[in-house]
Amino acid sequence: MAGSLNKVQLIGRLGADPEIKQMVNGKSVARLSIATSQSWKDKSSGERKEKTEWHRIVIFNEGLVNVVQQYLKKGANVYIEGQLSTRKWKDESSGQDKYSTEIVLQGYNSSLTMLDSRNSGNNSNIVSENKSSLPNDNISQENTDLDDEIPF
Repeated sequence: MAGSLNKVQLIGRLGADPEIKQMVNGKSVARLSIATSQSWKDKSSGERKEKTEWHRIVIFNEGLVNVVQQYLKKGANVYIEGQLSTRKWKDESSGQDKYSTEIVLQGYNSSLTMLDSRNSGNNSNIVSENKSSLPNDNISQENTDLDDEIPF
């Protein structure tokens, strides 16, 4: 379909340490849970209200998985760009179809940026993007010195 777009951009905090697993093909995958919140003042009571949404993030790019494994911990503030994807599987115990909607970082225009300040002990502003000339190419992380990517 011409003119369609599937892009998700989030800024939020990790609700738990990242989960890194090995796939059958030997490559690693990272799973994150990111919280985003909005707050407002209730018109009738004047009380401050807040709503938190939890987002499942799945990262297939090995370079990004390495960055996640090395630098991210529970509470880290991150910016991510990816695509919305819903997967279906059959629950082995009940035989019912189950669905999960996730933000997937793989392929074109996926990125992860750490937003925590350097003063807090974390490396910041590490931007890793997936780049591939064809959708079926092996997506690889560019081997560059990450400090060279920081514009200041």
